Amino acid sequence: MTKAIKKQALGRGLSALLKDPDNDIQSVNDKNADKVVGNIVELELDAIEINPFQPRSNFNEETLQELAKSIVELGVIQPITVRKIDFNKYQLISGERRMRASKVAGLKTIPAYIRIANDQESLTMALVENIQRHDLDPIEIALSYQRLMDEIQLTQEQMSERVGKKRSTIANYLRLLKLDPVIQTGIRDGFISMGHGRAIINIEDLEVQTGIYQKIVSQNLSVRETETLVKNYQEGLKPKTDAATKSVFVVERQKSQLFESFFGTKIDVKVASNGKGKITIPFKSEDDLNRILSLINK
Repeated sequence: MTKAIKKQALGRGLSALLKDPDNDIQSVNDKNADKVVGNIVELELDAIEINPFQPRSNFNEETLQELAKSIVELGVIQPITVRKIDFNKYQLISGERRMRASKVAGLKTIPAYIRIANDQESLTMALVENIQRHDLDPIEIALSYQRLMDEIQLTQEQMSERVGKKRSTIANYLRLLKLDPVIQTGIRDGFISMGHGRAIINIEDLEVQTGIYQKIVSQNLSVRETETLVKNYQEGLKPKTDAATKSVFVVERQKSQLFESFFGTKIDVKVASNGKGKITIPFKSEDDLNRILSLINK
């Protein structure tokens, strides 16, 4: 209990230091900067603005309420991270969910780590920390990776080292951004999984993608069933060679003639390229059907 009281007192003392306009801390070289940077400080929630680089955009209201209830009972266990942008003015780097829940809980202040960084460092910290620590949906993670590549000029190899993920994992997330926007929304809203998305991405036609997506949702298809559906579609696109087509036709004609000779009626034989097929035996009347059955039963 004594340790907790001391920690809170320290936070309040630093808060007062940060509100001294005559000793405003703007860089790590300023007086008392070492007392602030890296320490937990109680900051007023109204003094913190949302980070425009924040990758998370969806917040589940139910889980926010649950976190708010936990904060009322236990306090904010993990401090947020902010950067100082002006006198008594801060910008969020990470911890927006905790900050939102704290407001719901009715708090006026929140424990925070203060960083002094430029915009690029802030963006890098926000994206990397969120990828590593938060339950972002797959599309949000993919967008975070893409922003690191575009705005920080990181390669997939450099991202792999920075976030501790395999390069192949990063590549799989980035490929999701090639999906039709409707499907990306479906992944974000939890209608389908990343596994479904990875199967669909193998189809280039966006209209076909959305058609398969709708089938997955309406029929509640598993990832394995989706993979089979995509494979069958792709197999249907493969052109049959003239030789293969001619070979199948010859087999069908030969088998049809053999059956027609035996049953004394026209027989339809269909043979697929994989060797499977079906035989259709028509009959003209009940007597004709009985005649065919008697031939089969001999």
